[in-house]
Amino acid sequence: MAITGSVTIRSLRLLELFTPASPRLTLSDLSRKSGYPLSTVHRLTSDLIEWGALERDSSGRFTVGLKLWEIASLAPRGTMLRELAMPVMEDLSQITRENVQLGIAEGTEVVFVERIAGQKAVPVQTRVGGRFPLTASGIGLALLAYMPADVQEQVLSGPIEKFTERTVTDPVVLRRTLAEIRRSEVAISDRQVTMDAVSVAAPIFERPGAAVAAVSLVVSAENASLNALVPLVRAAGRTISRALRPRQPS
Repeated sequence: MAITGSVTIRSLRLLELFTPASPRLTLSDLSRKSGYPLSTVHRLTSDLIEWGALERDSSGRFTVGLKLWEIASLAPRGTMLRELAMPVMEDLSQITRENVQLGIAEGTEVVFVERIAGQKAVPVQTRVGGRFPLTASGIGLALLAYMPADVQEQVLSGPIEKFTERTVTDPVVLRRTLAEIRRSEVAISDRQVTMDAVSVAAPIFERPGAAVAAVSLVVSAENASLNALVPLVRAAGRTISRALRPRQPS
């Protein structure tokens, strides 16, 4: 098959093949998944190992190299946001003992940039650096509600993934949900991702109406007390928002 793209693009496409489900891949795996000849994959992986983007374990399989994490941790959107949000997230974690998450929008997905696991809290499907559709999780809905109308239409007019029997996939219902989120500044995902968890999220605003991130609690559906959780999460979102906004000269 014809190989398209520069050497840099081809190398990055190899790195994209590593996922939580496939964190270790052989040379043959990379060739098969990418469609590149073994000789091309061998040359590209050699360069990636030399730079530190890939490592090779004792079995000969490739894994993502630590240097990629070092570089990625410098991404300004995630770094500044995490530094400002962490004290608030830690307070929220201490008060509730539940899972606290922080996410930003990237295209039509959520990228989770920080997470604090609660003691004996319900397991979650997300991980730091992981992606998830905007339409099901609390964080995703909180972000989608404030995205431009054309992006909302792109998301709502496309296939909407169903995770559980309670996942909302009707665009009309989702539009009403987004309007309610804009009114209340809180998004609730009730067993839409897993049947044992409820997510309560609040947008984080860089300026009024411009949500750049969202913070959430993920709690057991059996023990969720929305009357108690909603004010806590809304307050957390507003506190981080104030920290994000540039200080006005006195």
